[in-house]
Amino acid sequence: MAAGWIEQLTGSLEDKRRYRQYKARTEQLPANYRTAIEALDRYLNYFGAISKGDILLAMLEDLIDLFEQSAADGTPIREIVGEDPVAFAETFLQNYSDGQWINKERARLIRAIERAAGEDPEKEERSVR
Repeated sequence: MAAGWIEQLTGSLEDKRRYRQYKARTEQLPANYRTAIEALDRYLNYFGAISKGDILLAMLEDLIDLFEQSAADGTPIREIVGEDPVAFAETFLQNYSDGQWINKERARLIRAIERAAGEDPEKEERSVR
């Protein structure tokens, strides 16, 4: 009972545990891989604007899996991210777009315009991309 109340105030304790594990795994990477993943993490968090914690954590866990495997295989950083790290990050992020806050705003805009146009916004859920 107390855990549920605490999570209402602080957020999911499971999500916090997963994030701490992600950070610990990041610290175990060789320095150059750690530098690269920290830069990607920062960019993805700023640019991605993911508001759903479970999706954010899934993205970060997939990213650390990729970097751990690459470090174990000795894959050079440029072979992971290519010549354009921004393109890599934005392409990677597309796999997690369901968690972006902008999707909620897009749906809100569509519903508002439908109401203003006298249409029934409840009739059929529209896919927003």
